[in-house]
Amino acid sequence: MSLDQVFTQPVIEAERFVLRPLRKSDEGLLSQYTGDERVARMTSSIPHPVPPGATEAYIARAMSDDREEDVWAIDGTRDGGAELKGVIGLKRLDRNQSEVGFWIAPVFWNSGLASEALKALVDANPSNNAAMFATAFQDNLASAKVLTHCGFEYLGDAETFSVSRGAAVPTWTYSRKL
Repeated sequence: MSLDQVFTQPVIEAERFVLRPLRKSDEGLLSQYTGDERVARMTSSIPHPVPPGATEAYIARAMSDDREEDVWAIDGTRDGGAELKGVIGLKRLDRNQSEVGFWIAPVFWNSGLASEALKALVDANPSNNAAMFATAFQDNLASAKVLTHCGFEYLGDAETFSVSRGAAVPTWTYSRKL
């Protein structure tokens, strides 16, 4: 990958929402949702509490032309819903592969939102990947179910450091050939 390569990020249509690139106006809801310890604890990268400036920096990275990850807001405004219900992202890896990650705001848990967002992203395959990978903390059965529901296959156990937990956390690793 060239350092001066620019990646375009499409808007992806789903039945109940659109996946759209993050924008500066998402800062308030992102801060509110990522400030919830239940969200932070199920990710590897969200600290708890979220330090001042972290949300702005995250949005700036997501909007950068030379970013290594495309991040989409799950935006329900088209159907009168919330402007931001969660996020889903694709981090570019080598060999035409990406790693997918997502979180949903707790108020929208158990609504099928994560499965619908992941299915829309897989179907669109905006990076033209040959495969996508994902991990789920072993104490996050909901995320594991989303992955298997969307055709991801279990590869094995590993562990990942969680910033909010301040510790390595056991994970399950999944892949999906495209």
